[in-house]
Amino acid sequence: MHETVITREGLERLSRELERLTGEGRRAITERLRQAAAGEANPAENADYLSVREEQALLERRIALLEERLRSARVVDPQPGNGRIDVGERVRLRDLQSGERLEVELVGPLESDVSEGRISVASPLGKAIQGLRKGEVAEVDAPRGRLRYEILAVETPAPRARRARAA
Repeated sequence: MHETVITREGLERLSRELERLTGEGRRAITERLRQAAAGEANPAENADYLSVREEQALLERRIALLEERLRSARVVDPQPGNGRIDVGERVRLRDLQSGERLEVELVGPLESDVSEGRISVASPLGKAIQGLRKGEVAEVDAPRGRLRYEILAVETPAPRARRARAA
């Protein structure tokens, strides 16, 4: 089994999703299957029943995937104070060509979500910035050419519970 790094928050997110799918997700599918099966004598000819069965297969595949990911995950915590970019830390960058600034959180591959600002340590940018310090420049080979980012700041994010209270 291949071990994959994950942050504590990422592990909690995946665990909550698994719990939701195995509980209310399965209950909802079971109820919909019961209703669809009651509608017609031959389930093989019942389009609603077959559609719900397909949804059930997708649900079970997602559950199996989450279980496998959680089994192979190794929780890593950022090393605050070492000055280097670690998994679980927020990083502010500046594109040296355009001047554009961006903020990302470096996370394990199982929890990346670019729309939420979480980039995988296995991504080209993640590989380029991991281990760097404030003021250093990361170079990323991209389809449109080599991109260069200056590291402006490295921060260890506050745990979600503390962030919620501070807001």
